Amino acid sequence: MATISYPGKVNAPDFPSGLDWLNTPRPISLRELRGKIVLLDFWTCCCINCMHILPDLKRLERKYRAELVVIGVHSAKFTAERETAAIGSAILRHGIEHPVVNDPELQIWRSYTVRAWPTIMIIDPDGKVIGAHSGEYPEGMLDEMIDALIADCDARGAIDRRPVDFHSMPGIANGLPLAFPGGIAAGADGRTLIVADSGHNRIIIIALDDFRVMEVIGSGEAGLVDGDFGVARFRGPHGIAVAGDSIYVADTENHAIRRIDLRRRSVATILGTGEQARDFTIAGRGRSVALNSPWDLVERDGALYIAMAGSHQIWRADSGTLEAAPFAGSGREALVDGPLQAAALAQPGGITASDDLLYFADSEASAIRSASFDQAGEIRTIVGLGLFEFGDRDGAGDDVRLQHPLGIRHRDGKIYVADSYNHRIKVIDPVTRSARAIIGSGASGCADGAAATAQLNEPGGLAFAGEILFIADTNNHSIRAFDPSTGMISTLAPKFPDRHEKSVEQGPAGNDDIVNTIDDEIIERVPVMIAAGDSALEISLNISEKFILNDEAPPRMRISGDGFVSDFGDEWRTIDHLRFPLRVPLSFVPGDARLLVELLLHYCDRGNGALCFFRQMRAAIPVRVLDSADGRSIPLAFHLD
Repeated sequence: MATISYPGKVNAPDFPSGLDWLNTPRPISLRELRGKIVLLDFWTCCCINCMHILPDLKRLERKYRAELVVIGVHSAKFTAERETAAIGSAILRHGIEHPVVNDPELQIWRSYTVRAWPTIMIIDPDGKVIGAHSGEYPEGMLDEMIDALIADCDARGAIDRRPVDFHSMPGIANGLPLAFPGGIAAGADGRTLIVADSGHNRIIIIALDDFRVMEVIGSGEAGLVDGDFGVARFRGPHGIAVAGDSIYVADTENHAIRRIDLRRRSVATILGTGEQARDFTIAGRGRSVALNSPWDLVERDGALYIAMAGSHQIWRADSGTLEAAPFAGSGREALVDGPLQAAALAQPGGITASDDLLYFADSEASAIRSASFDQAGEIRTIVGLGLFEFGDRDGAGDDVRLQHPLGIRHRDGKIYVADSYNHRIKVIDPVTRSARAIIGSGASGCADGAAATAQLNEPGGLAFAGEILFIADTNNHSIRAFDPSTGMISTLAPKFPDRHEKSVEQGPAGNDDIVNTIDDEIIERVPVMIAAGDSALEISLNISEKFILNDEAPPRMRISGDGFVSDFGDEWRTIDHLRFPLRVPLSFVPGDARLLVELLLHYCDRGNGALCFFRQMRAAIPVRVLDSADGRSIPLAFHLD
């Protein structure tokens, strides 16, 4: 920290009006926080260093609950990060609980003369700036300073310990089957898909023939715990590499590499101490060597090559001896080609391999680069120009622009890239250095259909299984599939085991409304009796006055089951102008039938449009079709409150 003088002498500039705020029902003024120590955290979504200090900020908020208020100031680097909705997703992903103000034009940034991400600014209870620090810092560095400041202010009665009530955004991890999926890989047999369900701190294995979830690996609780599938814990896992009966996982927020043994049904930590490395030149073996936010990895000839996002390096680890060391990158964040150890990288994300080369997405430089396997070789840039050269432009060579690419896969001499902040999938020829978009309109959203008009939302991972390209569509909390033979995008709907279903107490039989208000659970009711022949499902939505549906993210719905005929279809369908009540024609023959209705809603706080949420609602309706029944429609009411 800068040298501190008590009290401070420089007035802290207040926040400009008209900015969007999140995790608070209204804008905040520094004037109303007089009597509190205020910590401003200047950050941006993409920055790995910003992510690294979040756990300590959360610790400080809890330790000094009565004296300290933390406010995040999101001052965007990339164009896509200026959108309040994107910041809201990042807040949910990282579990940020303090208020955040969106500073898209860097007004607050300039008023505090900030120069780097992250920067923290300390304001005393009199509203004076007393210190600043740029970059990461070791846990505990701020405690001594805050303790001294509290003592100094208490001596003159300047601390106000009355509670300040902020309302953080509700988490969605328990409300969706997947939450912020990151890494994705095809199983060794080509018949399964392995997904890092990052927001749920687990790995799932999906059968591709019927989308059934075969395995859930990890309890869902964040932590670093080895053991069998139900006991093990991960923390924000991302990259996945498959080698026979082993699945290697880049357990990013645990700063560790985990090995899943499919035969023994167990998880073991093979690299990493669980603490973030602070040195770029360290090397070591197994659990004695510290890592720094491993984001992705690839297995090649008995070695793991790891995209170490936090130290801006590529590491190599022998999968037998578990000896690990930096393979490429000096640790300096930049875009500099040259010999492996001298080259500079910029937060490498995805990594893949051909027979001859490693390819990786250098996310902060919006670049795709290559590295030879020979340690006497070099790093070369295929496309990308530097830390602040980004955009969305097809072409060749230096004309190409990407924006924070993440997922990457090599196939048949081409490189497929999840150009995350452009919400597109692109294919790059490493020989001609040409790039073109093949999937995505460029607008964030969630729409299936023709590849050119389909919409993605910050896709983070890619995998081929046969000819199908699967996409971890991170901010849509879904897995998308691209079939090149048809040129169409569809959404995969994983079918979790029956233990995710829940029955409710049965009421009297009849055509009473079937209500579902619980996310990611199937509510079963007694059978509805209707007449055979043409019928309809009458869907209504009872929405609280606090909320309004988000017009920029149309609802999606699907109807599946058996014993009925419908033109609606059993695939997810985006409904651009969904209005309730909604009537869906159905046709039944005598006998038993079952409907499963799934509705995915995007909605916002009516009083603060910057606060937007997701909810998936599901209802199972047993139907008894009788020649003698009177009913000709099935009512279904969803409640959003």
